[in-house]
Amino acid sequence: MTNLLPFEELKREILIKSPNIETDDKFGVYPDKRNIKDHLDFGIVNVNKSAGPTSHQISDYVKQILKLDKAGHSGTLDPNVTGCLVVALSKATRVVAALLSAGKEYVCVMHVHESRTEKEIRDAIDKFIGKINQMPPVKSAVKREWRIREVYYIEVLEIDGQDVLFRVGCQAGTYIRKLCTDIGTLLGTQAHMAELIRTKAGPFNVQDSHTLTDLIDAYAYYIENGNETELRKCVLPFETAVSHLGKIYIFDSTIDTLTHGAPLNIPGIAKLDSEIEVGDNVAIMSLKGELVGMGESKMSSDEIMKNSRGCVISSMKVFMGQGVYPKFVRDVKEEKAEISKEESKK
Repeated sequence: MTNLLPFEELKREILIKSPNIETDDKFGVYPDKRNIKDHLDFGIVNVNKSAGPTSHQISDYVKQILKLDKAGHSGTLDPNVTGCLVVALSKATRVVAALLSAGKEYVCVMHVHESRTEKEIRDAIDKFIGKINQMPPVKSAVKREWRIREVYYIEVLEIDGQDVLFRVGCQAGTYIRKLCTDIGTLLGTQAHMAELIRTKAGPFNVQDSHTLTDLIDAYAYYIENGNETELRKCVLPFETAVSHLGKIYIFDSTIDTLTHGAPLNIPGIAKLDSEIEVGDNVAIMSLKGELVGMGESKMSSDEIMKNSRGCVISSMKVFMGQGVYPKFVRDVKEEKAEISKEESKK
């Protein structure tokens, strides 16, 4: 069994749709080359949350440390739960939607109230791998009704008497506290979550996270010395928040129309990831790697590569501002000639 979330198991490749893939350096900017003000405005901090404060309080602390007007977190952790909490800054806050539905991984200590054999415990836990029915706990932020969630893997790391240490990868919205009580019920007793650490939130993991103290020190060093190095280690470009999604890269000439609400059609695509399926939430990227927007794909990677026209995304959440790339007027004859050329290859 591999402890991988679904997106980690995909072996994506870049598919070239057009041989003429060029971007003009006069417009836009490579994400790692943004000036520090824009970097903070479009930044992400992977915080290693400590026990005690709420997720909202952590977001507020980050906002105060960096002297910003706004910050938002991606998925609530209970006050006593520690680990990976991704905080989006300023203009990047809307990107957290890409992480809310991403898979999560936790390491949990479960205490079983009555003694059971190791085999009984392992057999009971194995029954919760796959799709499960779960009722959210009484103290939860969602309506209490039965819902289906998927547990991708559970690895028992250690059993010490009635304490069980395990790692679990699961669909967003799975309650580990409730998972523990349900395991206890299957064992014919009670069980509760004694300790919980979130080790992965989509593409972010706890090994690469930073404490609030790290952030305070990095910001102070920048203010006092003008050195951005440590601050840029703590604050990442907001494009990292979509690194788990399939990506479609578009021409410079396509970007302005999308920022004004136009749909994305095949002629505007320069290259794309493989393994995109119909209905997938995909990231629309510039050729410099900037996040332009996100939307639901109406075509698979194979369909996009086979066809010369058609709507790929009709409605999207746009992140790039208008005017970053200029309006390009494309020659209609040139576009028709390209379509005819593509169709003649079939």
